Amino acid sequence: MDIQENFVNKVAASGLITFNLEEYFDQGERLIYDIKDNLFHGLMLREKDFREFIKTHDWAIYTGKNVAVICSADAIVPTWAYMLLANKMKPFANEVVFGSLEILEAVLFTKALSKIDLDKFAGERVVIKGCADIEVPVAAYVEITNLLTPVVKSIMYGEPCSTVPIYKRKD
Repeated sequence: MDIQENFVNKVAASGLITFNLEEYFDQGERLIYDIKDNLFHGLMLREKDFREFIKTHDWAIYTGKNVAVICSADAIVPTWAYMLLANKMKPFANEVVFGSLEILEAVLFTKALSKIDLDKFAGERVVIKGCADIEVPVAAYVEITNLLTPVVKSIMYGEPCSTVPIYKRKD
């Protein structure tokens, strides 16, 4: 008898659905816009100068990019300045957020995950893939758990051959 005839792939036969967060990674370029470059002497934002910058800057350079807006200087920047930047960037940029690249990454994943058809996971046993070739933020794992918990039979984390149970619906 051929040994391969007796081989059964238990993982494939288990009915588990592997959910790979990497598939929801936005391929667009990420960049930081640091408003410190608009500060007068690195200390304060002068409205007249900033409004002139807003008028004359080439906003098209942000086309298709994902932008995190920050201020790395120890300065008080009025909220409206960030609002003006977002208003001018958004028609061109894919995404504009206030905060770090980590916050930007979390927002990108959250938006991508919000578009998932959850019906296809109804009553299923799902493994959220743990190993990734790209860095997936913890926020994405939390978000997919929040989205799937109401509809799935169970959620596990890891690889189908080695999982950590996260949730199991009580029937």
